[in-house]
Amino acid sequence: MKKIINLFLALAFFNAASVLAQNKTNPVGPEKGSLVIVGGGNVGPEIWTRFVELAGGANANIIYVPTAGDDSTVVKNDKTVKKLQELGVKNVTTLHTRDPKVANTEKFVESIRQATGVWFEGGRQWKIADAYLGTLTQKEFKALLDRGGVIGGTSAGATIQGSYLFRGDTKGNTILVGDHTQGLDFIHNVAIDQHILKRNRQFDLLSFIKSRPDLLGIGIDESTAIVVHQNTFEVIGVSYVGIYDARNFAGAVKNPSSDSGNNGPFYYLKKGEKFDLLNRKAILPSPASTKTANNQ
Repeated sequence: MKKIINLFLALAFFNAASVLAQNKTNPVGPEKGSLVIVGGGNVGPEIWTRFVELAGGANANIIYVPTAGDDSTVVKNDKTVKKLQELGVKNVTTLHTRDPKVANTEKFVESIRQATGVWFEGGRQWKIADAYLGTLTQKEFKALLDRGGVIGGTSAGATIQGSYLFRGDTKGNTILVGDHTQGLDFIHNVAIDQHILKRNRQFDLLSFIKSRPDLLGIGIDESTAIVVHQNTFEVIGVSYVGIYDARNFAGAVKNPSSDSGNNGPFYYLKKGEKFDLLNRKAILPSPASTKTANNQ
């Protein structure tokens, strides 16, 4: 009997150690760097400030990628560059090509190797995929994260960061599963949608996630972002982030802010709330900390 108990304890210890090792060695998000994934619309000061801080503040060296935009405006659109400069960033470099052969050259990626941050502009996400998937540029984006840098992006620049490219069809963004389905995979096993409340898209991920339960759906509204590091993200900005997990499709929609039962087809997180990407659970504040905050 004692041998059986010892064996049981040993197995329990092994399983716990395996889970801890998995959490440490297989993060869903970047192991060393961070992502700032914005749902489009006006990118507010809180979001810009967090991105620049993660990139190194005044010492940041940021690559601006406008490739998702139209050809007629992609070079002229310097609003983001000016915004970064206003925030004190001295080194901002625009990097753009439509040709994956160019993106696969040593010369093209030189500036990424010196960078501490990358920002993807909005537009159509498949244009980013066509230019950079499978190239040396994609490899260097990941290398930037591996050395502790940050990658941010808004709208199309948000969706491209996931492993699955939602709304990636060349014929239009109303086609949810289209002719481009591979993202840059900075955050694994995730499909990202944007503008979800502003454009009444909050139900669009439901049927897709039901058919792909291996993927977590994250829908981000405008002027709102998730800041991702390893297996956790935090919501910042002014609106909400929707969580879509096929494992929890039974029951009614619930909001973790008011009910800890995450058993709806989707639910929302708001500013300051966090999420465990590995275990797919909201990280809610303890009742004691909530009470303390309310009394201050």
